[in-house]
Amino acid sequence: MSKTFPLLIALLICSFTAQAQNAPDRPLITVTGQAEVKAIPDEVVFNLNATTVDKNLLTAQQKTDEVVRNVLALARRYEIPATQVQTGYISLEERYSNEEATRRPREFLGYAVSKSIAIILRDVSKAEPLLGEIFRTGITRINSVDFRTTQNRKLKDQARALAIKAAHDKARALAAEIGQSIGKAFTITEVENQPYRGYASNTVDGFIAGGSFSEEPSPIALGQISITARVIVSFELK
Repeated sequence: MSKTFPLLIALLICSFTAQAQNAPDRPLITVTGQAEVKAIPDEVVFNLNATTVDKNLLTAQQKTDEVVRNVLALARRYEIPATQVQTGYISLEERYSNEEATRRPREFLGYAVSKSIAIILRDVSKAEPLLGEIFRTGITRINSVDFRTTQNRKLKDQARALAIKAAHDKARALAAEIGQSIGKAFTITEVENQPYRGYASNTVDGFIAGGSFSEEPSPIALGQISITARVIVSFELK
């Protein structure tokens, strides 16, 4: 390594240090702004699971396939396009009894063959009757019912703009209390919300089919979806 290289590094460090020392302190006021926009859901997503247990593997698979066919036929009756129905891969596991619960040697119960199905319903007025009929297809579990909006990006932009305005108004009000004003924004940081499933959603989780079931399905309240935005903004303080 030549002697000039370490010297060049030292000069650069001194230059940066001098610039930092000479840079005037910038008085800032930092505030948070948050806003919420509400929307009525315009689609519902049903995440379903069909599981059959049988000591004969082929029988278990055939029974699960039959449930899936029932669900697909139901979707066609509700005029749901094939592009809005998706089936997952078949999963297979061996099931055994619980020795601690039964206080008996572990016993092979059978093969559990499962398949997942997702249905997107764009006519939300049909959500309640569709849910009632899903129970009758042989589905063993409804993992979730998601009420979503397809306008999420547009509404998120609206919430973000309102959050910025809220931050600006707050900073101006705080500065006025001490007889000062604010200048241009120095930094803007968006605080991400908790992850959601592609869209903002209200979710009903964990319906387990089987056992006693009323002929009248439980009413579904669509309600409204809340889409929020939160920002942290630093303004120049004058």
